[in-house]
Amino acid sequence: MSQRRYFGTDGVRGKVGQYPITPDFVLKLGWAAGRVLAKQGTKKVIIGKDTRISGYMLESALEAGLAAAGLKAIFTGPMPTPAVAYLTQTFRAEAGIVISASHNPFYDNGIKFFSSEGTKLPDDVELAIEAELDKDIECVESAQLGKASRLNDAAGRYIEFCKSTFPSELSLSHLKIVVDCAHGATYHIAPSVFSELGAELITMGTEPNGTNINHEVGATDVRALQERVIAEKADLGLAFDGDGDRIIMVDEHGNKVDGDQIAYIIARDALRRGELKGGVVGTLMTNLGMENGLKQLGIPFVRAAVGDRYVMEQLLAKGWRIGAENSGHVILLDKVTTGDAIVAALQVLASVVDSKMTLSELASGMTLYPQVLINVRFSGDSNPLDAQPVKDAVVKMESKLGEKGRVLLRKSGTEPLLRVMVEGEDADLVTSSAEYIAQVVKDNC
Repeated sequence: MSQRRYFGTDGVRGKVGQYPITPDFVLKLGWAAGRVLAKQGTKKVIIGKDTRISGYMLESALEAGLAAAGLKAIFTGPMPTPAVAYLTQTFRAEAGIVISASHNPFYDNGIKFFSSEGTKLPDDVELAIEAELDKDIECVESAQLGKASRLNDAAGRYIEFCKSTFPSELSLSHLKIVVDCAHGATYHIAPSVFSELGAELITMGTEPNGTNINHEVGATDVRALQERVIAEKADLGLAFDGDGDRIIMVDEHGNKVDGDQIAYIIARDALRRGELKGGVVGTLMTNLGMENGLKQLGIPFVRAAVGDRYVMEQLLAKGWRIGAENSGHVILLDKVTTGDAIVAALQVLASVVDSKMTLSELASGMTLYPQVLINVRFSGDSNPLDAQPVKDAVVKMESKLGEKGRVLLRKSGTEPLLRVMVEGEDADLVTSSAEYIAQVVKDNC
């Protein structure tokens, strides 16, 4: 893992215009990826993007690099990340590429890849692409250069796929739903899915302008959605992030329902229907309340490292189907190959309709422990985790929390941030502990 120079936990990501998110690097990345991924003979790569203004520039650079390697670029236009994974499989493409920085601000962007099976690339393939980046670009013969085309019915195909994961005997006709698309890649997809299944719909965050993606809307900021659900007297709200692989829900009282609770509801419903296979994979950030709630139901639970690729690794190793991060990545391997926010939302809605229970009632089966997360920015060169005062602060707070709480410090995989997480039964102690550790981290950056 430490050998990788460009690939983080979710592809290559950074600030637009700063290395490596520059046109010249992305052109070469397209070429290097083309060289490594061109194995099946179809010579096709599906390319989707979110709604960032920089997507146009990076799309063109990728196209040039892929063409130089002899691959055809098939553009979908703005499309959720999981839609690109689905279309890559459907078209038997060599790979899928998504131009997106997910939940980050508009001035960031990134390139993430899917294999021909619609899964994240294995480490060895990412390393092979990095090895090609060290070489000079060699263009294939003119007759072998790749062409570019547009997939005009990409949205319609994905909308129908999403709807197919919702039980055919059920309808959303009795539900009033507020949908927040974060001015991102789901803006023209999610409203169609839920309205075509019968829901009365109120939409937010569906007017992307290239710079408003994730800005005070979507899965990373549900305050506006919470207010709207209450104002509209809606049954619930759905918040997607910029690229549509995260889902956060809001119940009828305006309470946030996170990825842990969503996975719990889906697992409990599968258990009720006799369709649960194995258990649930969470992460180091998963709330203790979810672990305890699943234990009470007799459902096995394990923690993976933070990042949906590590959740996926555990799911595949155990042969389980349900995995989630509290940030809203929910992976349902009996339906999709990667985290899919719309599909996950549909499974919770199916549970709401079928059980005739409200979202708050479904979520009440597990009690979330108070959890405080503080992000501390540091320079890329330093590592606050190695500082002795930081280590001492963690030990000190862990002893105060005892067995009824825990402390977790970890580096973000996509930004120069150290995430300080404290969790426990005593909310005041949790808050004071997190603030104390965060201050020590700042003092040692």
